[in-house]
Amino acid sequence: MSTAVPHDAAHGDVVVSVGGPEVLQEAHVDQPRPGPGEVVVEVAASGVDFLDVYHREGRYSLPLPFTPGVEGAGTVVEVGPDVTDVAVGDRVGWVEIPGTYAERAVVDSTRLVPLPDDIGFETAAAVLLQGMTAHCLVTDAYPVQGGDTVLVHAAACGMGLLLTQLITHLGGRVIGTTSTAAKAELAKRAGAAEVILSSEVDDLAAEVRRLNGGQGLPVVYDGVGAHTFDASLASLRTRGHLVLFGAASGAVPPFDPIRLAHGGSLTLIRPSLGDYVADRSELLRRAADVFEWVRSKALEVTITGRYALSEAAQAHSDLEARRTTGKLLILPDAAGSGSPKGTRS
Repeated sequence: MSTAVPHDAAHGDVVVSVGGPEVLQEAHVDQPRPGPGEVVVEVAASGVDFLDVYHREGRYSLPLPFTPGVEGAGTVVEVGPDVTDVAVGDRVGWVEIPGTYAERAVVDSTRLVPLPDDIGFETAAAVLLQGMTAHCLVTDAYPVQGGDTVLVHAAACGMGLLLTQLITHLGGRVIGTTSTAAKAELAKRAGAAEVILSSEVDDLAAEVRRLNGGQGLPVVYDGVGAHTFDASLASLRTRGHLVLFGAASGAVPPFDPIRLAHGGSLTLIRPSLGDYVADRSELLRRAADVFEWVRSKALEVTITGRYALSEAAQAHSDLEARRTTGKLLILPDAAGSGSPKGTRS
């Protein structure tokens, strides 16, 4: 039997047609109800990610209409039939479950991550998806070794800062790219040994090799995509690895795989977090590692924008225009003001 909480309706952001940030509209939505194996969570915070942008644009399609957002944290307020692993009142986080730009969300109970007492809702919403993604990138897609010199594109964005910290924690040396001097300082504070201002170099790969004693690199982590793909390949040594995990500048156009052979038997991987948290034990293991890294300060979570539901379009605009660093959050209980809600971490 489910444990119900009376509530007639809830607020959420809804996309009824794909397009630019303007298609994000705040709306009254039906109060969600859990089915078998599901729970309703009162959302305290939802992360803003480029995956949300891809869904909104239709690059990764979801059935219309839909509520965007795939990562969040909050409190269980209702449980459906056959739920045995969580109860009303539990503090939880989750990733890759659509519908988090809302006051309440329905989540498969087997995909919930219990939150330790010392991990707050905002921290969980800010670090779980990108932290576990970074975890699989540096431990599985290419296991970083002590002494590796690694290129991280967009090293001052939320994902870039996490990768830079983890690679440094594992004994690697990071060369980062950023678009401004202010962002370069953020990347250096996160541990980057060298930072290249991409707008100030004509040949990015040549500059990378110069900073590495004329040699190519064992691995490049590239979440930018179209604008950096060629330079990423050209920055690698023989048998180097390109880990392409995003497309912030657009999708990489089709290319002839013979380029990988001509570049020196290179390897290209396009990892997706879902394949690395495919079962509950792996999900909980990676989440536990991320929380321990936060606890030990190996990962510092940087939250630089807090937005109300009514400001989701602004959050997307800021993210896409590279006006932000660190992580952005949607806070369902925040009052709209047209600007980010503070910059504390």
